[in-house]
Amino acid sequence: MKMLRFVSLLILVAAAGSAQTQDLGQNVFFNDEGAIDVCVDASLAVRKLDSPYVMFMVYMAAKEGKSLSVHRDDVVMIYKEQEYKMPSLDEWRSNYRGAQNDIDLYLRLGKESLASSQMRLYSFPWREDFFPILSRGPLPTDQVSMANQIGARTKFYFKNPGFQKGDQIIIKVKDHKDAELNGFCAVELK
Repeated sequence: MKMLRFVSLLILVAAAGSAQTQDLGQNVFFNDEGAIDVCVDASLAVRKLDSPYVMFMVYMAAKEGKSLSVHRDDVVMIYKEQEYKMPSLDEWRSNYRGAQNDIDLYLRLGKESLASSQMRLYSFPWREDFFPILSRGPLPTDQVSMANQIGARTKFYFKNPGFQKGDQIIIKVKDHKDAELNGFCAVELK
């Protein structure tokens, strides 16, 4: 019975996420329905669907003057009705050698769609990251914070469960202290 309720909940979230998410073009998706606005840039993911770990650049912002934080364990990806957590930093570093190439390619991709979204109203200082590249860029962290006009920007990596072009996923985040304060974004890998 619990499993049936869980599957029903996943289907409901998937349907709600798809209905509320805006496709901004250039493989950028935005959803502002929850307490956390979530914008997922999947432009690199669609170019590297055969990679063992797939990167999404995620921008998050808290609504209504709240001060929220998202811990790496509070992030899940729903793919084909199954939840996936991000790998630990140690696992990712020991099993994946493509991070430098990922960020170099990502930085060359267009960001016009992101600039036209609501996220342009926030500042995203990039001082901390869930998956930083050694000796370059932001510092490693297990938790990102956001408040007022300051948002959080970080890379989300997931172990590739067998993505194919056209697949749909949902990325969900929640506040570390209050799970009722959450956000999600549907993404189509096209």
